[in-house]
Amino acid sequence: MKKLLAILLALAMMLALAACGGGDSADAGDTGDAGTSDAGDTGDAGDAGEAEDGAAATAMDPSEIQIGVIYIGDEQEAYTANHYNGLKAACEALGIDPETQVTNRWTVPESEAAADALYELADAGCDIIFATSFGHESYVLQVAAEYPDIQFFHATGYQASGSGLSNVHNYFADIYQARFLGGVAAGMKMQEMIDAGTITEDQAKVGYVGAYPFAEVLSGYTAFYLGVRSVCPSAVMQVSYVNSWSDAALESEAAQQMIADGCVIISQHSDTTGPATVCQTAQESGNEVYFVGYNIDMTAVAPDACLTSAKINWNVPMQHAIESVLNGTEAAVDASYGLEESAVEITPLNTAIIAEGTQEAVDADMAAIIDGSLKVFDTSTFTVGGETITSTVDIDGYNGNEYIVDGAFAESTLASAPAFAFIIDGVTAPQS
Repeated sequence: MKKLLAILLALAMMLALAACGGGDSADAGDTGDAGTSDAGDTGDAGDAGEAEDGAAATAMDPSEIQIGVIYIGDEQEAYTANHYNGLKAACEALGIDPETQVTNRWTVPESEAAADALYELADAGCDIIFATSFGHESYVLQVAAEYPDIQFFHATGYQASGSGLSNVHNYFADIYQARFLGGVAAGMKMQEMIDAGTITEDQAKVGYVGAYPFAEVLSGYTAFYLGVRSVCPSAVMQVSYVNSWSDAALESEAAQQMIADGCVIISQHSDTTGPATVCQTAQESGNEVYFVGYNIDMTAVAPDACLTSAKINWNVPMQHAIESVLNGTEAAVDASYGLEESAVEITPLNTAIIAEGTQEAVDADMAAIIDGSLKVFDTSTFTVGGETITSTVDIDGYNGNEYIVDGAFAESTLASAPAFAFIIDGVTAPQS
């Protein structure tokens, strides 16, 4: 078993814990080696969300705080737009003026340009600085070491706990929970198609457009697939990586190929609306294909295809971060928030096309996830190579850390960044 799992994980875990950083916009420049992290580092982080050394020096009035942010994309790119809107919502809740107290740096690539932007924000007098892309992390550590009085918060990363810097923090959200619920909506529709005779059980095929073979992507698509299969047991899934966070042409091409391969449900962990447009076009051409989006509600793009979208509400972790600076209290080194804190959600179901009973099924599963009676990665619901995972202690890439707790893979607990990187049975995905 251990040998089998090690083989399955060997390539996937090369980039484990790398997280979505947003879009590769035309202005982004060289993205460097974003995503080449070691999952073993997660074990040093402690429980995600627990406060450790990292207190702001003193409390301050909300009218005094200055906030800096670097984004990999601009306001037109879904991931960045969602992050930006989250920050504005957090500021509004705390009585902070985003026009005069927030300095945004757009389309900052994952290169030395990130360090330059961070130095500019630090020198401008920012009290707290956010970096929103995985590949920004090494530059955050570099600059934070020189500005110990400024609190730095990095989304999707994993190195804060081992950095030795008390002013660096990682934050994320339990998006896998929302992806599971989106999968339930998709599975309900797929089962409806089977029951109506539109497709047969052996045609219940899901396509998933992934950005990179990172743990965050694997965690997300596995959660989505488990949601689908919880209500449509015959479903299988095909995954395609486009090796970009944001390339509409590549994402569209991948979705088109999946439809040609017989997929009737498409979802994504990539940042453009390309796949949504492809599914809408398919519907208009008489090909019944449905879609679940990401980052923003994509129903407007694909009104005849989009069932719902999985979404992170970045205002939740960002508000916690800002409050720690305002109050002069310790901030969590690793923090991840989920459905219970309204940090993740699925957007309103498209009542024009969802299957009957979908809202009730989603609501029931949401409540069960929140109360703990439903574990998204319950190991009894999937196998890897025909075998059930009972421990991660001896699996390559986990460095002796145990993620199997009470019969489920406890995602985002030892660190905020995702660590699930198994390719489970029923999923066909490239090994690199």
